[in-house]
Amino acid sequence: MTALGASTRRVVEAAAAAGVSIAVRRFPEGTRTAADAAAAIGCPVAAIAKSIVLVGDDVPLVVLTSGANRVDYTKVAGVLGADAVRRATAEEAKAATGYAIGGTAPFGHPQPLTMLLDEDLLALPVLWAAAGTPDTVFPIEPRALLEATGARVADVAE
Repeated sequence: MTALGASTRRVVEAAAAAGVSIAVRRFPEGTRTAADAAAAIGCPVAAIAKSIVLVGDDVPLVVLTSGANRVDYTKVAGVLGADAVRRATAEEAKAATGYAIGGTAPFGHPQPLTMLLDEDLLALPVLWAAAGTPDTVFPIEPRALLEATGARVADVAE
């Protein structure tokens, strides 16, 4: 694990603490967007589990959604019972998760966050999620991701 950067080591350690062993893969061409990640990995865009950082009523949260979907903020607000939901700024996302946009992992955050999981992700056999940097990812079964994150399954897609 010494070849991994600090952010990726944090992801691996957080996964292990949640009872999940992950195998991180690095793609020098980058995996910043769902399309980039799918092309590098050779999987459908739908199999990319994007970690979208939002702010609901001034509280940060993470929505794990399929790379093929866009998050519907009104649906997220309804699920949370929030008055307003918006995308976090890059600075807010980094402060909440400890990761830069494009490498936001689903776990290893500095504090517990509300997590929602796009119900569409459960229909796939394997997902790929960011491992803390814009060029690292790992495969994970949807149920393992759900359990490791403590996310709530919800209809959050447009």
